[in-house]
Amino acid sequence: MKQHTIVDSPYGPLTLVADDGVLCGLYMTEQRHRPSEESFGPRDDTLLGDVQEQLEAYFTGALTEFSLGLRLHGTPFQRSVWAELRKIPYGETRTYGELAEALGNPTASRAVGLANGRNPVGIIVPCHRVIGAGGGLTGYGGGLDRKRRLLGFEGGTASGDTPLPLFPLGA
Repeated sequence: MKQHTIVDSPYGPLTLVADDGVLCGLYMTEQRHRPSEESFGPRDDTLLGDVQEQLEAYFTGALTEFSLGLRLHGTPFQRSVWAELRKIPYGETRTYGELAEALGNPTASRAVGLANGRNPVGIIVPCHRVIGAGGGLTGYGGGLDRKRRLLGFEGGTASGDTPLPLFPLGA
């Protein structure tokens, strides 16, 4: 059974979706490939307290690696890409080609990019840490401005971005 809650963040409201109590989605407003609201199930603001605590610690700079159970729905290839994304250390980036190489398929950078774009748990599965071959920012489901801000925050160069506490919206 799916349920969801909405929490505020320095990057706008985040919808957290649980499948039988396990995080399966973290979506930003206006995110590309965001499922329909009806698919999130009923709202429960007591849901996913551990996820909310770790996100708050991340946004205040106290947490650099998430330790959460996830239930990621996707193809075997997508899940392998998402697993590889979780290996990218905080404050570092990788290119699509480097991820393809790590997966043992160096010619699959475009497929890696497509799987990266379908990541259902942004921030926690850090797809924002993937950049183009030339080092430039490329597409991000949450928008390039958010990607730039997340990378700046993690790299300690976020100008004017003060980490904010995380609260359930409407609380």
